[in-house]
Amino acid sequence: MISTTDLPETIPVFPLPGALLLPRSRLPLHLFEPRYLAMLDDVLKTSSRLIGMVQPYMSPGGSGKLHAIGCAGKVTAFSETEDGRYMITLSGASRFRIMEEVEGFTPYRRCKVNWQGFDRDLGPVEKDATFDRPVFMEALGHYLTDQGLSTDWESLGDAEDELLINSLSMLCPFEPEDKQALLEAPSLTTRRETLMTLIEYARRGGSGEETMQ
Repeated sequence: MISTTDLPETIPVFPLPGALLLPRSRLPLHLFEPRYLAMLDDVLKTSSRLIGMVQPYMSPGGSGKLHAIGCAGKVTAFSETEDGRYMITLSGASRFRIMEEVEGFTPYRRCKVNWQGFDRDLGPVEKDATFDRPVFMEALGHYLTDQGLSTDWESLGDAEDELLINSLSMLCPFEPEDKQALLEAPSLTTRRETLMTLIEYARRGGSGEETMQ
């Protein structure tokens, strides 16, 4: 497990709309752009092997601007394809707050970050004491049917609270701003409540045009 002393002051960031990483969760990524191949090469030379996943603003006039809060993941697996692309897995370590972007000569973006305020990310698996799983699973079933999506219900039923809620937060096809709200939720209970709200909103026809990542 990563400790606070292992967290660097400056990390490379990967702005990717809709791609959500949460602490203690895993995110597979496909890297092919030269700047991100260079980023991976540099990251693998560091002791922390951390990459910060962050949502860019999608609103008009928000081009290039990043949300203040992201989540850093450690590169825990990678493989190279025959044509020079990389398939990597990031294991969520901790959320962070961007303090400022670092100017430099790298082709990818780097930021000075602050890790304070996210202590629970480095702690044990979270529980959701008020989680009404049957009600949640019923709503989820209707949502997935509406979206034309399928899932492994047996695995979902056996999953611990955090794994279930975080996995669905990462995989469900919500808008990038909704993904950001799930990321910024201060506790697992708050994230589950946000997730339920998004599911109910989508069922009322409020969203749901994206495809599963």
